[in-house]
Amino acid sequence: MDLVDLGQRICILGPSNSGKSTLAAAIGRARSLPVTHLDQYRHLPGTHWVKRPDIDFERLHNEPMATDQWVIEGNYSQWLPGRLRRATGLVLLDASSTATIVRYFRRTLFEPDRAGSLEGTRDRVRIEMLRFILGPTRKNRHRYRDAFNKFERPKVLLPDRAASENFYRRKGFTRRS
Repeated sequence: MDLVDLGQRICILGPSNSGKSTLAAAIGRARSLPVTHLDQYRHLPGTHWVKRPDIDFERLHNEPMATDQWVIEGNYSQWLPGRLRRATGLVLLDASSTATIVRYFRRTLFEPDRAGSLEGTRDRVRIEMLRFILGPTRKNRHRYRDAFNKFERPKVLLPDRAASENFYRRKGFTRRS
């Protein structure tokens, strides 16, 4: 499938630390589409992942969604149905828990300026995040796969690192921010 087949409103889902932000940035560059990293909207800048009130996040979430062109990456299941209704294409990164833990350590320790990072905050390894990856994130993978299976427009499944690497190579993407 060519990127053009995904249309002008692309939703990217997947477990925490699966590579959604990096892929969204690459697709945005390749297609000249604006990119929204939902973690940056959900959490207050300059904090260590302190959540915004739901009403503020919902307003920020809906602004880019109301436009005709976007790449939006992030899950936030409560707001996912509206995003999927507007999306013209969907990409699911279905990385394993082991892969997401390895990626979490790599990005936290070695990628301070990664795509999707929270402004004014330096990521650090936190036990809460490891618990999140092994608990809710692991369980949510089934919800993401279900949403993917029900999505009736163009979609791409990247079930593991090899598939993701192959997708990057075929599209000529780079992993820079």
